[in-house]
Amino acid sequence: MVGVCLTGIGLLHVGIAWGKRASFADDLLAIDSLIFLIAMLASYLAVRTPDARGRAWLHRLEQVADASFIVAMLLLTAACFVITYAVSA
Repeated sequence: MVGVCLTGIGLLHVGIAWGKRASFADDLLAIDSLIFLIAMLASYLAVRTPDARGRAWLHRLEQVADASFIVAMLLLTAACFVITYAVSA
């Protein structure tokens, strides 16, 4: 998903280089890629952390991974709307 955000940022910057105006979408996608990174790291740590840290810690990591993934997907959808309606405007 981070790759999708980076591709979108790259395409937006190519459009800017061709003389089109900058949009808010590239900022949204940059923030979105960081949120996807948080989701990935929390998920990875939840899977790889030994049970010695405690079940509560693992459950908290899972909650962070779930919440950040959902927020990132919503932000990606919002960025898609911004890109779509900025291009057609």
